[in-house]
Amino acid sequence: MESNRDVHHVVVVGAGFGGLEAARKLGKAKERVKVTVVDRYNHHLFQPLLYQVATAVLSPADISAPIRHILRGKNTQVLLAEARSVDTARKVLVCDGGELAYDSLVLATGATHSYFNHPEWSKIAPGLKTLNDAVAMRERILLALEAAERETDPERQREWLTFVIIGAGPTGVELAGALSYMTRHSLPKDFRRIDTRKARVILLEGLPRVLSQFSEKLSEDARRDLEKLGVEVRTGSMVSGVDEQGVSIGEERIPTRTVLWGAGVAASPLMRSLGAPLDKAGRVKVDASLTLSGHPDVYVIGDVASLQQDGKPVPGIAPAAMQMGRHVAKSILERLAGKPPEPFHYVDKGSFAVIGRGYAVGTMFGKVPLSGFLAWALWAGVHIAYLVGFRNRLAVMLNWFFTFMTRGRDVRLITGAYAPRLPPFSPTAEPPGDGIHAGPDPAHSAPPPIH
Repeated sequence: MESNRDVHHVVVVGAGFGGLEAARKLGKAKERVKVTVVDRYNHHLFQPLLYQVATAVLSPADISAPIRHILRGKNTQVLLAEARSVDTARKVLVCDGGELAYDSLVLATGATHSYFNHPEWSKIAPGLKTLNDAVAMRERILLALEAAERETDPERQREWLTFVIIGAGPTGVELAGALSYMTRHSLPKDFRRIDTRKARVILLEGLPRVLSQFSEKLSEDARRDLEKLGVEVRTGSMVSGVDEQGVSIGEERIPTRTVLWGAGVAASPLMRSLGAPLDKAGRVKVDASLTLSGHPDVYVIGDVASLQQDGKPVPGIAPAAMQMGRHVAKSILERLAGKPPEPFHYVDKGSFAVIGRGYAVGTMFGKVPLSGFLAWALWAGVHIAYLVGFRNRLAVMLNWFFTFMTRGRDVRLITGAYAPRLPPFSPTAEPPGDGIHAGPDPAHSAPPPIH
């Protein structure tokens, strides 16, 4: 044992997918290991479904669970704190409330938003990484519709009804599809002065195609179905400016009051305190056993780890983080038993991106392409299986069934997390004469079918 203490103290920073898996496995070795989980939030979050909170399908409680409840009954302490830095020489984690000594350290802090050297855009174009982000984004969307309902000037009304999403990775694609579906199918009967079906949802991507991590065929399938949903997909469009009145793409200007961010990500700033080599996104370059070079007692996993396997980077997705968490827990226990560490090997079981109601694209085992309803059903099944807790699984299944059958969006709450200046209203004003009106119009062409 590489410690003077009889019990090996493992500190796990971050209770996301990777950190939680590591803590669960280590918590079973009660006679030899003590685990402390450090997180600045008291809940584990199922991040892949944040966009459904942002688009009023799910409640925040449906995709989160208290960390203490998940790890109850195990030899694990949960500490609500924010990690500030790591002192590898003294083997100490420095937090906002003090220092925590460790024998082994597992860093699983996850990623944050990257605005490509434009931090000023963050206040205008919020990203989607936490529950607070999702609730604030939902309120931006709903308040934009409320503002459009109050607006008497047709031009400004169109600005409120234009939603621009920057970045066509899985987050941007899923957000665009859900938002377009909501405005075209869930909300038209709820407003009197606007026709939400005329809302513009514009998806901007700097690369030549959407979902570039998938094959060209799946990428084209995704683009086609986004356009069927009414999303305006624009690839090869590099954003040059973002402000409260719109988005600039070179010389072109898109007037909008609502910009949402689904583009780059960056590793947690905590990684910079390690003094280790980092990649362009701030991820730590780890060795094959997921340890920090020169520090076999420091493990880095999930979105903050940069590792090449078979000439390709291990993706920053939940299944990879979970596999890393289990591997690290096994490695620590084997090291205590005097066994050499084994290299980590990621098994690609598949990844998916949902486009709309009953439609998704993805791959199984990294090779088998899937699209359509089968891909959507597999996506739904995997997400249900990965959710923590029976209550959450049941709640999400019931919400999805209700939404699928009725096309409703019942979690449309505005609580004050975001408060823009709404335009003045005129209760006696007639609906604008530019085709924006109350309720469904029999003469209005039906939206395209959803497959």
